[in-house]
Amino acid sequence: MESNPGPAALKPRLKVSAKAKSFVLDTNVLLHDPQSIFKFEDNNLAIPVEVLEELDAIKTEQSTERGRNARRVHRILSELLPDSRSMHEGVKLANGGTLSVIINPWLADPTLKDTPAMVAFRAILPDLGKKDNRIIAAALYVKSCYPPPTILVTKDVNVTLKARAVGLEAQDYLNDKVASVDDEGDYREVEVTIYELQRFASEGEFTLEDETAKTLTLNEYVLLRSTEGKTMPARYYGEGRVARLKIPDWIKAPGGIPVRGRNLEQQFFMDALLDDSITLVTCFGKAGTGKTLLSIGCALHQTHDEHSRYDGVSISRPVMALGKDIGFLPGTMEEKMKPWLQPYFDALEVLIPSKPPKDPQFAAKKVSKKHRKGSSALAMSNAALSGPAPSSNGGGNGGAAGGSAGPNSPMKPYERLIKSGLVEVEALAFIRGRSIARRFFILDEAQQLTPHEVKTVITRISEGSKIVLIGDPAQIDNPYVDSRSNGLVYCHDRMKGQSLAAHVKLTKGERSRLAELAADLL
Repeated sequence: MESNPGPAALKPRLKVSAKAKSFVLDTNVLLHDPQSIFKFEDNNLAIPVEVLEELDAIKTEQSTERGRNARRVHRILSELLPDSRSMHEGVKLANGGTLSVIINPWLADPTLKDTPAMVAFRAILPDLGKKDNRIIAAALYVKSCYPPPTILVTKDVNVTLKARAVGLEAQDYLNDKVASVDDEGDYREVEVTIYELQRFASEGEFTLEDETAKTLTLNEYVLLRSTEGKTMPARYYGEGRVARLKIPDWIKAPGGIPVRGRNLEQQFFMDALLDDSITLVTCFGKAGTGKTLLSIGCALHQTHDEHSRYDGVSISRPVMALGKDIGFLPGTMEEKMKPWLQPYFDALEVLIPSKPPKDPQFAAKKVSKKHRKGSSALAMSNAALSGPAPSSNGGGNGGAAGGSAGPNSPMKPYERLIKSGLVEVEALAFIRGRSIARRFFILDEAQQLTPHEVKTVITRISEGSKIVLIGDPAQIDNPYVDSRSNGLVYCHDRMKGQSLAAHVKLTKGERSRLAELAADLL
């Protein structure tokens, strides 16, 4: 009587074809995009059993995006592989490819540990206790058994390097990578005649020639330049029409000081931030270019009026990555998020200073009695605008969110905005399921997020709200995204040319000469 074949005897149903390829998926690819299983066309997919172990350890993360994605992958695999035979032999996918789970016999059968391929592998990567090394070994097994090219797909750069060291082709998951990243300035120059520029200055708009208009995308910012060297900034509204920027002379937070754009790119950014017809703004910019200051300044400028479209401002940034648990920090959510949102508290301190700035002309002179009275009246006026002062018993905790004010310390002006709810701190770990209405939402460090995570945030924005994504694609700490696959760049690439979206790139540093020099040279 013939016995049933064991797991090692069942070979996956991989197509032997000159056109088909065999892709071995690493755990981080499935966590990055659970639907990646269906995005390899009519090729063969192999998932090492070690990947299932890693997913099993991650699925218990209840409040994180990784945990949700791990559970989603388990559900997809349970539907596609309903029994033991289908798991080992593989199944055919709707797109024409195949899916199999690989149990590497080199590791499962002790008699195979001394095969030439395994000896060569262990000479380079001897520690088989590491899951990454076992996944690479499983990919080598697939390569040794089947004719089609075998490629390990991983988002871990170190795994890529180790795979190449043992002679295995490895590449990143390319489905959500943009083709290229624009490293040049944000705006283009459009040549016009001096008469067209004069008409534009007087009428506020004019129509470009068809050939020039074809090269522009909707809501793109340009600089009109005449042959005589005269220039004027403009925005492209489609159908060949360009119009002047619609920005005030200055913006001002409640009880704060007026702020103006200091260069042309900042004026472009202000135009996008202040235009109600644009509900999604993406901004690239290195450190010190004014991303944070202008975004919070324009947001507050539009919320202090009783006729404002927005009820308040929500600010957030990823804690390393979307959904990272912040429960290990003590205190309220505002206190936990304070270290991550300190750049915004610094910006609020600039916009709404605790002390009015001194005029250098009178800094060294003795202040007259009349001037002191005027200052007292101004201080009372600012206090009235900002709301009541905290009680002397220190019952409120509004100062904990943005500063180090103790029970007996005066509350900073901007801290009253946080306490009143005009400015709110959002934790991305809890944003799923939210519906954010009538808020000006600012998401900082968006380059640290994956495209799926950015999609999760943007789909929370209701009618009447606006979202601004800012960040520097050159400064990425998340090991599973890069300059072409992060959520900020991907969102800009996919939303380019949409009537509701605009993009600005800030290149000139305005924080200080030292900061700009360091950003360029270090």
